[in-house]
Formats: sequence, structure tokens, C-alpha cells
Amino acid sequence: MDPVAAQVANMLAGNDVHEAVIEMHFPASSFLFKEDALIALSGADFNATLNEQEIPLCTPIVVRKFSVMQFINYRHGGRCYLAVHGGFDIPKWLDSYSTHLKAKAGGFHGRCLDKDDELLFRRKQTDDKKQASDNSSHGAAQLSDAIPNGKDHRVLSWKADTSSVYNSPGIIRICEGSEFKRLTNASRELLTSSSFTITRQSDRMGYRMSGASLHTENAQQLISSAVTKGTIQLFPDGQIIILMADHQTTGGYPKIAHVISADIPKLAQLLPGAAIQFQMIEHSEAEELLFQQHRYLQVLQSACTLHLTELL
Repeated sequence: MDPVAAQVANMLAGNDVHEAVIEMHFPASSFLFKEDALIALSGADFNATLNEQEIPLCTPIVVRKFSVMQFINYRHGGRCYLAVHGGFDIPKWLDSYSTHLKAKAGGFHGRCLDKDDELLFRRKQTDDKKQASDNSSHGAAQLSDAIPNGKDHRVLSWKADTSSVYNSPGIIRICEGSEFKRLTNASRELLTSSSFTITRQSDRMGYRMSGASLHTENAQQLISSAVTKGTIQLFPDGQIIILMADHQTTGGYPKIAHVISADIPKLAQLLPGAAIQFQMIEHSEAEELLFQQHRYLQVLQSACTLHLTELL
């Protein structure tokens, strides 16, 4: 749902940005680490603890085996992401580690994680199996050595600043959709001047919104066409929906606008009941904002790689 938070967690853990992560909602799971691990959390703040000691977000942490991680208090955000160095040993489905719950496919047996599930860490493979085994043992020893004696974890000295991604969470920037000009003049004005609320009928497929009733100039039927994450569609009753991560591929409702890609992360961190004000911008500005976000993530990845070189 929040691609930036997932990437940041992987960068901090020394992974490829597309490595598998665990996506959590509150109340979140408890995790027992059966071996030493380098981990990172990002996204929502659920007051994470290791052996009842509070740990920070957006910071790499070396964890000693048999430690227990819990999330004890909701603070803010909708989704928290856990990455472990090396990733989780799960198969890809359609070139993705993601779970599609409705299709019961992908991820860990195509379902939500449950009590007593065991997720193994992936080990990097080499042509020489003995060398791979030696490297694995050496890596574990290095992680253990990084934790001070008498401690069960070590918070490393650098963190990612993601504040620019999530600032002004109630303002979501949009661009005109292909049917925007079908809206009445009054509805065009209402789209950006009024407030819309995420309803409890929302899920990973889309956020159903409650707000001002919008209307088109006529009720002409449309041929179904492609939609994407962030597409805002107008229902016949005048209410709108914002398509999210598990959206369908085509739709026949008017596509009146699109949430810009750079604002998808902060939209994904909002929960039912949150109010949104849409701000219309030009496509060129949306592209520049996305480029800025990508440049920041590239700089962050380089910095994480440099910091972790000596540890791993």
C-alpha cells in the first residue's frame, strides 16, 4: 500500500528495495527472532518494543536471537513495515512477493500471517556451497559482535528522515482525469474546495469517500477502460472512490482525477475517518514531485549501503 515505506525499510536493512517485507496494521503481531537479525521498521508508528524496550522507526537495528518484538500502542499511521536483512524465504507469484488475499495467492501461502507461522530468512546463494555456508556463519557472527555484551539489541547510529514524504497528510494532490471535464462547473469547484472523508467501506482495493455529491453534465454510459492506483472514479450516486493497491485493471465509472504518485504513500497511511482536501496541480508539477522523491530515495539507498558496508 505504501511503496516508499516498504522501500525505506528494505534500504535500512541492506536489501534490494523490492525485497519482501511484512505489512502490518494495528493491533500488530508479536515476533520471536530465532536467530540474530538486522531489521528496520518504517511507516506507521505502533510503539514497537524489543523485550519491552522501545525501539525507533526508520533506523536499522541489530537484534539478538530469542528476542521478542511487540507493538504496544497506536500512535499514528495506517501501515507499518518490517524488513529483515536478506529478506524472507518465500516464493514469488507474478514476479512479486506480495499477498493478494482475495485471490489467495502470493506471499505466505496466499493468506494473512497467523499465530505460530514461521518465516525463514533467505540466505544469499553462491556457486560454492561451502563458501555460502562460511559466509552465512561469518555474517551471523558479525551481527552478534555488533551487539554490546549484556544487551539484546543495538540501535545503529543513522536513520532515514521521511518527513517530506508525509507532510500535510490531509492535503492530497491530484491531476485531472480523462472525464474531469464531464463534471458540472459546480462539481469541479466542489472537488477541490470541499472535504472528503474515508469511510469504513474502504479496503486495499479502494478508499470509498464520503463528501459533497458530484455530478457530470449527462449520464452517458462509458466503455470500460484502464485504471491504476490513485484513479478517482465517480459513482452514479455522486460519491467517489480512490483506487488503491489491489485495484481492478479496468473500470467503467468516470475517471475524474488521479492522485499523484508522490502522494500515494501518505494516502496509504490514512485510516477510515480521516478527512482529505484535494489540491489540483498540473501533470508537469506531479512529474517533478515524483522525480524529487525518487532522487531522495536514491540518495538514501547510497547512504545506507555506505553505512552498512562495514557491518555486513
